[in-house]
Amino acid sequence: MSATTATKKSGPPAGASGEKPRKVRRAGWWLPYALLAPAVVFELVIHVIPMATGIWMSFLKLTKMFIANWGNAPFVGLKNYQIALDFNSAVGGGLLKSFAITAAFTILVVGISWGLGMAAAVALQKTFRGRAIFRTLFLIPYALPMYAGVIAWKFMLQKDTGALNHLLYDNLGMPGDKPFWLIGDNAFASVVIVAIWRLWPFAFLMLMAGLQSIPTDVYEASAVDGAKPMRQWWAITLPMLRPVNMVLVLVMFLWTFNDFNTPFVLFGGSQPPAGDLISFHIYNASFLTWNFGSGAAMSVLLLLFLLVVSGIYLLVMNRRNRRA
Repeated sequence: MSATTATKKSGPPAGASGEKPRKVRRAGWWLPYALLAPAVVFELVIHVIPMATGIWMSFLKLTKMFIANWGNAPFVGLKNYQIALDFNSAVGGGLLKSFAITAAFTILVVGISWGLGMAAAVALQKTFRGRAIFRTLFLIPYALPMYAGVIAWKFMLQKDTGALNHLLYDNLGMPGDKPFWLIGDNAFASVVIVAIWRLWPFAFLMLMAGLQSIPTDVYEASAVDGAKPMRQWWAITLPMLRPVNMVLVLVMFLWTFNDFNTPFVLFGGSQPPAGDLISFHIYNASFLTWNFGSGAAMSVLLLLFLLVVSGIYLLVMNRRNRRA
């Protein structure tokens, strides 16, 4: 019996003909979609549908006259956007001023939080007694509930009964009258300080994790070559932390520019002009004037701005990473 005949009689081995695996694939083609279905449903319910509703509301004249039956609100097209972008009007001028305050607020909070986080992460890289205690203390603001932390700052910043004025004017004898910290021009400095207090532990945590991934022999080799700590930080630490910094700065920027909780808890229902951050400004424009269509248009403009800035940032950083 030839080898060819033997092969024909015996046929392909069981499971190697391809028939059974094809049946298994056909029978289970729906399984990945079934596993993804709950996530898709929740994504639609939580994000997509509310976002689409908000965009639709921005094209409506949705005032208190139609709030009970907002589906019948008149369609006004791009009029709400025209009003929001007319910087000579009260609405557009207020939005532009709020945008400028928020931009300054974001630059200060992100920059100082990143600097504090980097300094603390580098300082706690070396092993010494009590390092674990410092790490725990530094993370307390991040671990505290947001409301509890900011409301504590609100009490401390009160004019007559606050701990800050008591320390500065009663204990240290600073001359002059006790200032208001939550109204007037000092409101901007107050909200910046509280936001930094909340955000910098997050930067510290991310950068400390990034530093753990840098091999120590790189620093040892550079020390043998005579590199000083500042040179090591500039030539080794910063380049090797670039992927971490890329994500960290973007996340902190988005959180800070959209920050609503800090001014809302710190200032209450009406923010002072110096602390008129844009998220709080849009909230007041919607709920104090009962013009939800205009507020929705401002929210969409804010979303587009953040998308554009984030896209440009990622594009620039990816090009730099490819060149590096």
